[in-house]
Amino acid sequence: MRTAYRVETVRAAESALMARLPEGTLMNRAAAGLAAACAELLRPGLGRRTVARVVLLVGGGDNGGDALFAGARLARRGIGVNALLLAPDRAHPAGLAALRAAGGRGLAVADIAPGALTTLLGRASMVVDGITGIGGRGGLRPVAAELAERVTASGAPVIAVDLPSGVDADTGEVRGPVLPATLTVTFGTLKPGLLVDPARQHAGDVRLVDIGLRPLLPVEPDVAALTPAEVAALLPRPTGESDKYRRGVLGVAAGSARYPGAAVLTVGGALRGGVGAVRYAGPAHAAVIARHPETLVSPGTPAEAGRVQAWVAGPGLGDHPEAERVVNEVLAADVPLLLDADALRGLDPARVRARSAPTLLTPHAGEAAALLGVARERVESSRLTSVRELAERFGATVLLKGSTTLVADPAGPVLVNETGTPWLATAGSGDVLSGLAGGLLAAGLAARDAGAVAAHLHGLAGHAAPMPATASGVTDALPTAWQSLTG
Repeated sequence: MRTAYRVETVRAAESALMARLPEGTLMNRAAAGLAAACAELLRPGLGRRTVARVVLLVGGGDNGGDALFAGARLARRGIGVNALLLAPDRAHPAGLAALRAAGGRGLAVADIAPGALTTLLGRASMVVDGITGIGGRGGLRPVAAELAERVTASGAPVIAVDLPSGVDADTGEVRGPVLPATLTVTFGTLKPGLLVDPARQHAGDVRLVDIGLRPLLPVEPDVAALTPAEVAALLPRPTGESDKYRRGVLGVAAGSARYPGAAVLTVGGALRGGVGAVRYAGPAHAAVIARHPETLVSPGTPAEAGRVQAWVAGPGLGDHPEAERVVNEVLAADVPLLLDADALRGLDPARVRARSAPTLLTPHAGEAAALLGVARERVESSRLTSVRELAERFGATVLLKGSTTLVADPAGPVLVNETGTPWLATAGSGDVLSGLAGGLLAAGLAARDAGAVAAHLHGLAGHAAPMPATASGVTDALPTAWQSLTG
C-alpha cells in the first residue's frame, strides 16, 4: 500500500527522529536524495544543454535549505548552480554557506533585472523549486508567482522539493498560482496532496526518498493507494465447492424505457464483478436479456426479483413514478447496497444511516455537490474534504468519481485509485463501474474494498479498451484487466 500522511503527523515523526540523530542529518539525507534525482536527469542527452546549469528557487523554510544543500552537492560535481533567493534574510544560512563554498552563487531575486532573470532561466538545464514547503497554504505570493510564470515560460524542467509550491499538502487543494513540476522528490512519506487532484496534476512524476521516518509513522495513514498485488489478493475466486449461488447473486435495479442502455451497461459490469449470477429487475429487461442472456430478468420491482446478496440501484432510473418505489425497496433490503445516479437524487442521510447492512454511494462531482448542498466547483477543488464529509454525513462508504477517484468510510484512511484515465469520461462508464462494484459487494467484499477494487479494475479496463474508449469497450476490456492482475 502506498501511504500518505498529513503535515502534522510528518512533522511529529521528523521531530522524534531529529532528537535521535546529530544535527543536520535529516536535511543532509533529503539533500542527498534530491541531488541524486537531479543528477540523473542531467545525464548526457537528458539535459536541455551540453553545459549543465541548475537554478534553485529558494524560499525561507527548510525546503529552501534542502535545495541549497542539494545544490552544493551538484556544484561539487562541476555543475553550474545559481540560487535565486526570494527572502535573502531568511535563507537557510548553513545551506547557503555550503553552496557558496562549493562554487555556487546565491542571488537575491529583487536585485536581478528582469532581462537578466529571463536570460538566467533561459540557459537553465533544470530549475529546482524550493520556494515553499509542506506547511505552505494558499497560492504563491505575488513575487513568487511572477517568478513561477517566468520559469514556466522558460520551458526548463522543474524539480519540486517535497511538493510543488502553491499546493496544499494535506488536502490537494490549489487556491492560487502554483509552479507545476516535471518531477517531485518527496521525503520520508508521501503527502495526501501528491495523490489527490487538483494538486496531483501539478506534481509530475513522484519519487519518494527514504530518510528514516517509516518506523515513527502511525500504522494507519491518512490517505492510501492499493498496489496491484493488494487488489489481486482481494479479487473473489471460486473454489471447488462453489456454485452460482455460493459465489453471490447481485440484484440490479437500473434503466428505464427512456434509458435501457444504462441497465445493459450496469449488468455488463456486474457480470464481470466475480458473482455467480445477476438478477435484473426493471422495464429494460428485454434489452438486458438480448445483450446478456445469462442474466436472470424480471419486469417487476426489486421486492419481486428474488433473493440476492447485494443490490445496485440508480443508473438510468430516470424520474418516473416507479423510481421512488425502487429506491425505497432497495433501501429496505437487509443486504449490501450500492446507490448511484438517479438513486442519489434527494437521498435522505437518515434513511441511509438507519440501514443495518453496508451502503456504498458512488456520486460524481455534480451529484456529490447536490448531496452536500454546495457548488460543483467546491467539490472539484476540494475532493478529499468532500468525500470525507459525504461519508460522515451518510454514515456510508462513498466512492467519489472523477479525475481522482476516492473511496472513504466514516473512519479510516481514504483510498485513492491510481489507474484512472481521462478516456473514462464517457457516457455510461459510471454505469459499468457501479455494476462492477456491486458484483464485488455480492461476492463478499466489504464496501470500501469493493469500491477500491472496482475503481482499480475500471481504470485498467479504460487503458485496455480500444481508443477512443466507450462504455461498452470498457466492459469488454474488464476480463483483460482481471488477467493483468491475476496472471
